[in-house]
Amino acid sequence: MDFNLQNYLADGVEVILKDAMHATLKNPKESLFLIRFSKHARKATKIRKRYEKDGQNIPVFLIASITSSCNLHCTGCYSRANNACSDDEPQNQLSDDDWHNIFKQAKDLGISFIVLAGGEPLLRQDVLIKASEMSEILFPVFTNGTLLDEKNLELFDENRNLVPIISIEGDQDVTDLRRGAGVYNHIVNVMELMKENNIIFGTSLTFTKRNISSLVSNEYIDKLHDFGCKVVFFIEYVPLNEDTTDLAPTDSERELLFNEINRLRREYDDMLFLSFPGDEKTSGGCLAAGRGFFHINSNGGAEPCPASPYSDINVKESSLLDALNSNLFKSLRDGGLLMDDHEGGCVLFEHRKDVERILKQ
Repeated sequence: MDFNLQNYLADGVEVILKDAMHATLKNPKESLFLIRFSKHARKATKIRKRYEKDGQNIPVFLIASITSSCNLHCTGCYSRANNACSDDEPQNQLSDDDWHNIFKQAKDLGISFIVLAGGEPLLRQDVLIKASEMSEILFPVFTNGTLLDEKNLELFDENRNLVPIISIEGDQDVTDLRRGAGVYNHIVNVMELMKENNIIFGTSLTFTKRNISSLVSNEYIDKLHDFGCKVVFFIEYVPLNEDTTDLAPTDSERELLFNEINRLRREYDDMLFLSFPGDEKTSGGCLAAGRGFFHINSNGGAEPCPASPYSDINVKESSLLDALNSNLFKSLRDGGLLMDDHEGGCVLFEHRKDVERILKQ
């Protein structure tokens, strides 16, 4: 049976809602927000269907890299490899008002989920505050967790449409090896604080050919569950260059992940499990370039996805709808490239020369 990502996301909201309702007496504002958001999500679905009748596909979510700055230097960071993140002073970054306008456009199009990424998104408090004002949209905030101090936890506590998603590589040794000494213990302490305060949060796990078995094990998922984690994103490793392609998962690992996620969804019914692009294999191809999502970089460039940093249109001078219908996006969707089979990593990485050729044309 084909897997429908949009339906699963909607069902996942219901799972979280049911679990939050159990703790209503403890924290009624959590349940109240999720009830309201479910109503907004149903309205957004109707908006997308109206566009669909006119031949326009609107994806269920958008990825927004709101800053090019980060306080860590993680090994293998694709953002730094693509020069989308650096230690230099940010240049020509979108303002908080620019992002607020983008969020409003997304709401009007029926986009229900906007992933806030970076760099490190917690460095843009101004944008987070603008996002908090958009209760119709759920904002997963992908963070390294090191800046989740008392002030930021208060922001997430007061604005339940902001959901922290903490990047973690596995156990302490693996996480600290990639992210720096002491990072693991810090984010574990933060997760315990969020559990104590009934703040819904998730984790982002980058899986490779080597670590996938340990990440989907009951032993590891039990640990995340005990920390209070409600959402788990399995992010497929994208090679930075030809030397790291041996780490990229192949169809064998994708099949393993697909089967294991189905098992986890049955065994942990109070958690939400998503994989990218693992689920895309059963969604008729890559979901980038507006099929299921698209990416806006910190300068406003509309890109197929964060791992494919190519753009022929900027949303500071055009609308989100224009971006979805840009020459690059339409060529990728209509040309069959997103449906192409590939060995490992993402299809747009493997066919980056073809993407560059489309841009030149």
